[in-house]
Amino acid sequence: MTAPSQPPSPAPPPTRPRPGAGRFVFAVVLASATALAILPDLVGLDRFSPFAQLVSFRPALLVALAVVIVVLALVALQLRWTWPIPTALLVVLGVGVAMVVPRTTAEPVPATGTALKVLSFNVFEGSADLEQLTALIAEEQPDLVAMPEAGQRFATRLGSLIAPLGYRVQASVGPRQGDVAGVTVAVSERMGDVTIKRGIRGEAFTNMEVTGGALGSLRFIGFHAVAPTPGATRLWTEDLAHLRDWCSGSPPTIVAGDFNATYDHSPLREDAQGCGDAAAQRGEGLLGTWPSWAPEWIGPQIDHVLATTGIVSESFEVRQVDGSDHRPILTTLRVP
Repeated sequence: MTAPSQPPSPAPPPTRPRPGAGRFVFAVVLASATALAILPDLVGLDRFSPFAQLVSFRPALLVALAVVIVVLALVALQLRWTWPIPTALLVVLGVGVAMVVPRTTAEPVPATGTALKVLSFNVFEGSADLEQLTALIAEEQPDLVAMPEAGQRFATRLGSLIAPLGYRVQASVGPRQGDVAGVTVAVSERMGDVTIKRGIRGEAFTNMEVTGGALGSLRFIGFHAVAPTPGATRLWTEDLAHLRDWCSGSPPTIVAGDFNATYDHSPLREDAQGCGDAAAQRGEGLLGTWPSWAPEWIGPQIDHVLATTGIVSESFEVRQVDGSDHRPILTTLRVP
């Protein structure tokens, strides 16, 4: 008599392979590549192209990175093995945010001191709308105006419009040179008998210096640095290096113009030690000044008004004038 046959036992479920160390390696490599794009200044790469250009847009890149991390975190809820990727990127995001947040916090404004209003505007090869610029000057009555990319041609046309408002205008280059090579300053008659002269010759631009009169021991510099385009980053850093002398504290100095650098660039941070930034002091250090067609929240702030220690900004605005790829910046400083 044969024994009854037993039903076959069910096959064990297939085992899912356990994720290996490769996911951690991939997360580290991805985070490192992301850090090179967003945080190149931490290792000095922002002095070279293309990192000098990329880091200019750090705030916008951080917003984009935050969106990517949220998406990857949602994926990790379903695919648990992917969690090292958003975690590693979160570290990069945290470091980047810590570097930009201080520029969004306003500093205390001194209760005493003389008010000094400064306007700075790159007029884009002398193409800015003269009527709008004149209207801005008439409305705000700045004491000092710095205008990169304005030579004698632009200065002559603007001077005829604002001389009746009580302004003296002088350019760093003559009419035979294009406006792009010049820096022009306009000084209100309220500043008294000031001396306006050509200052330090940069790699491509001659800066302007205003002293005396109501400025007393204070000096005002109209400044323009070379743009960090591929092949010109060395010239750019050499232009910014002049800030070391101006921000040394003796004599007290205000520098206004187009720096072609943000505070995400290590050369500006290092060379401008001893100076405060008017926008950052008012918590407006992330407002874009270039290009003028882009929203202020996405463009870099490459136009600045810097002043040596003790001179503090009590207001800062980014305005709009047609005809230029830059926006004008307006600040009122308190000078002790």
